[in-house]
Amino acid sequence: MAGFEEKIKLKTKEALIAIEGYLPSEEGLQHTILEACAYSVENGGKRLRPIFMQAAYELCGGSMVSEELYPFMAAMEMIHSSSLVHDDLPCMDNDRLRRGKPSTWAKYGEDMGTLTGDALMIYAFETAVKSMADPKKKLEAIKILAEKTGIFGMIGGQVVDVELTGKRPSAEQIEFIYKLKTGALIEASFMIGGIIAGADDETINKLEKAGSYIGMAFQIQDDILDVISSEDELGKPVNSDIRNEKITWLSIYGMEQSLKDVERFTSDALQLLSEIRKNDEKSFLEELCLYLINRKK
Repeated sequence: MAGFEEKIKLKTKEALIAIEGYLPSEEGLQHTILEACAYSVENGGKRLRPIFMQAAYELCGGSMVSEELYPFMAAMEMIHSSSLVHDDLPCMDNDRLRRGKPSTWAKYGEDMGTLTGDALMIYAFETAVKSMADPKKKLEAIKILAEKTGIFGMIGGQVVDVELTGKRPSAEQIEFIYKLKTGALIEASFMIGGIIAGADDETINKLEKAGSYIGMAFQIQDDILDVISSEDELGKPVNSDIRNEKITWLSIYGMEQSLKDVERFTSDALQLLSEIRKNDEKSFLEELCLYLINRKK
């Protein structure tokens, strides 16, 4: 495990290099929004989505990571960051803190927070087009990035989540929210890695399904950690779902079934990924998926 954690540190460091290399210079009359964009992205977490993307790219035989993939890795983290900036706004979750620091709107004001979320989402696509990948593959990857971000992806899931706030969603509605709000960008990360590496349609379909399963497992594990972890381990307040009377997978199915579901979704993803690799040795992407179901934060 220690050896794998060292791998994660190296992958995280590489993801940060990719991300920071594409942040805009903080100069000009609009420097406030440029500073706020950098602040929002740099106050990041695990960088899982760009790491997922690079791992899928390598699984599918990609080798020119900095030229082809770095812009997409950076774009993915910008989109994820933009969603967090908007989540924290007073009209949404009204959170003043994000990972122990003032949230973007709390630091720069609600108006600038709104604009920062918008700016990051648009700048993500400006960044993605800088990829040196084959134009056809780049176009397909941008199409996936847009679809999985928009009304049929992350934003669509957020819409249903907001509309059901204070209500008692069904199990089907919870699964819909998880698959779109959390899973869509993970699906996109898996798929874009494969597309830029030149994978065929069958492989891309497997990557999409695997990403969906991992998105479900990751979100259910989040629900579980909110109950069983400590604030020191998790790095944020625990039992927040209970305090906010939020209906989750865990509150519908209970702890025992939720633990089984995390294992089931992960196992299904691993089966698909094992069909993609060319040898008997587990890929970094498979190892990462296994690692995530045993995480403490």
